[in-house]
Amino acid sequence: MNLYSLLRERAAAGRPVRVGLVGAGKFGSMVLAQARLIEGMHIVGVADLNVEKAHAALERVGWEKARYQAKTLGDAVKNGTTCVLENAAALADCQEIECIIEATGHPIAGVRHALSAIDGGKHVVMVNVEADAMCGPLLAARAKAKGLVYSMAYGDQPAIICELVDWARSCGFELVSAGKGMNYEPRYRYSTPDTVWGFFGWTEEEVAKGDFNPKMYNSFTDGTKAAIEMAAVANGTGLDCPDDGLAFPPTGLHDLASVFRPAADGGRLARSGLVDIAASQEPDGREVFNNIRYGVFVTFKAPTEYARACFKQYGLLVDKSGWYGSMWRPFHMIGLETSISVLSAVLRGESTGCSKEFRGDAVATAKRDLQAGEMLDGEGGYAVWANAIPASKSLALGALPIGLAHNVKLKRPVKKDTVVRFEDVELSSDLDVVKLRQEMERHARANPGGSILLR
Repeated sequence: MNLYSLLRERAAAGRPVRVGLVGAGKFGSMVLAQARLIEGMHIVGVADLNVEKAHAALERVGWEKARYQAKTLGDAVKNGTTCVLENAAALADCQEIECIIEATGHPIAGVRHALSAIDGGKHVVMVNVEADAMCGPLLAARAKAKGLVYSMAYGDQPAIICELVDWARSCGFELVSAGKGMNYEPRYRYSTPDTVWGFFGWTEEEVAKGDFNPKMYNSFTDGTKAAIEMAAVANGTGLDCPDDGLAFPPTGLHDLASVFRPAADGGRLARSGLVDIAASQEPDGREVFNNIRYGVFVTFKAPTEYARACFKQYGLLVDKSGWYGSMWRPFHMIGLETSISVLSAVLRGESTGCSKEFRGDAVATAKRDLQAGEMLDGEGGYAVWANAIPASKSLALGALPIGLAHNVKLKRPVKKDTVVRFEDVELSSDLDVVKLRQEMERHARANPGGSILLR
């Protein structure tokens, strides 16, 4: 509750929190929209492969042109302005930058940028959940070994779920489950970039007027993004993914405590201690009453009769037994809130959620019968969707993480709804990110159920 006070002290001392941003897309633009208004936080550099796009983003969110015309990062530091450049590695090399926000959304690039930042002695705020779900526990361990913070991005749902989990445990409640709301119907599972706009109810004319990426939107629609985020939450909280993947039970706010409790007590969970999604649509398309489409939640159990009575006395939303309660946040504001992560890392040395162990994985799963010789096209594409399963199951299967299912060729057929394995694809073993993922898997096998430790 003191971040703003700490920031004011830094600003008064003439020592602003200096930040580098990689990626000027939607999330990065939202970060920039607020950063210019936060006294004491200085965006020294913005790196994007498309510099013109980055300039356009800065202009769109209200920056005066004079504030982002620095020719070099050194000039930006000296003048309190911002340098826009192509080279993300330059941010990691800039001695004055303390924290780097990775907001590209590209899993392989994200891992590389994080490694570069850590090697450069920078804290990392990993907006890129795709990269975090694939290699986050090992990246976090490498950062910790160097006395740095590796953090989920506040404003995105995984970090806010981790915050609610921390709240429940810090209060002494028995944590039962955690998750988020989402617009989902079973038929969405096999959506492609050609069909996605129909599921959003948008016409071709409406799409043509906007700057919409069909693969990105489709990764939300087919459940891939949910799997990636819930795997990251599992890795950050010690909860587990369901054995067969996310179930997406349709649930309104008033039923969270009833649905997200163990089946033995009348709920929809196989057991306590799981992540899952509260769908905002019924299977037939009807909207769930009082849904939490944009929100996050935890369910928990009263540890004593006294606590159970207090749940009722103070109006907590509970199940019929009164033992299970829920807490939620109805919205998340994406990049508009990410400064919380930056300031927490730099001023407190704390993360806003961090992948500590390899417990959940988002694995590539065939959308249809796939043939040898076909190319996989990653999240939101035509070939695969991601399923969130326990890491132990992923390791046993030799499953291919969705983050490595980009532009790789199948060596053998894979049936619809079957997990794609490493052995099914032509994947060069000397790729740096593949090697890092394999290193993380070796650590996990050597220390099952525990943190990724570097020795």
